[in-house]
Amino acid sequence: MSASSFAEGKATIASEYSSEVRREPIEHQFNPYSDNGGTILGIAGKDFAVLAGDTRHTTGYSINSRYEPKVFDAGDGFLISANGFSADGNALVKRFQNQLKWYHFNHGKKMGIRSGARFIQHLLYGKRFFPYYVHTIIAGLDEEGKGAVFSFDPIGSYEREQCRAGGSAASLIMPFLDNQVNFKNQLDPESNGTKKKELRYLSLEEVLKLVKDSFSSATERHILVGDGLEIMIVTKEGVRTEYYPLKKD
Repeated sequence: MSASSFAEGKATIASEYSSEVRREPIEHQFNPYSDNGGTILGIAGKDFAVLAGDTRHTTGYSINSRYEPKVFDAGDGFLISANGFSADGNALVKRFQNQLKWYHFNHGKKMGIRSGARFIQHLLYGKRFFPYYVHTIIAGLDEEGKGAVFSFDPIGSYEREQCRAGGSAASLIMPFLDNQVNFKNQLDPESNGTKKKELRYLSLEEVLKLVKDSFSSATERHILVGDGLEIMIVTKEGVRTEYYPLKKD
């Protein structure tokens, strides 16, 4: 390698304290991922499940869209959200919806929530060497009619939970959900602080209020969350959607 070609791969850096010039190698890298912000959360009830997400789509400090849905009705009573890198999330949701149609053709029946969770695990694990850059949550009703929420990491590890938050403001919302849904660090007031508060299912009205409070609080502290809140609710009657405005600044 000649001295001239070696010099071409160097950047000139001038010191502000002297006239000396030194040369540093230029680092070239390729990063196909980006984080488009937003937050999602799921909560399971006795006979319902809720999946919610804000509608802000960002790149860095720029707002690309104030209405970019993050929560989808995939069919068969499945609610799905894949939040993080928006292109990967949309690709995963569409791929799951297409495979759900093939499941109908092949088996002539609806897919259960447990089978859906396992299938998404296969989709994510199949891309483990170049994974979908998303936090995935699905919600629905199990075979007993009870609410079910499953959360996934980018390569397919998953578990069923009572509640889970993912995305930009997950670290703000999840401690609140642990306290209000899972009753962690709550004591029975009638026991004089000697007994933990007994777990119980929250009503749909209580859950909706928690979801609104969670996102309202997150918008006060996180610039990548805001504009609108879309809540999908699945019950034995079907799926319905509610929308609430959030802060736009």
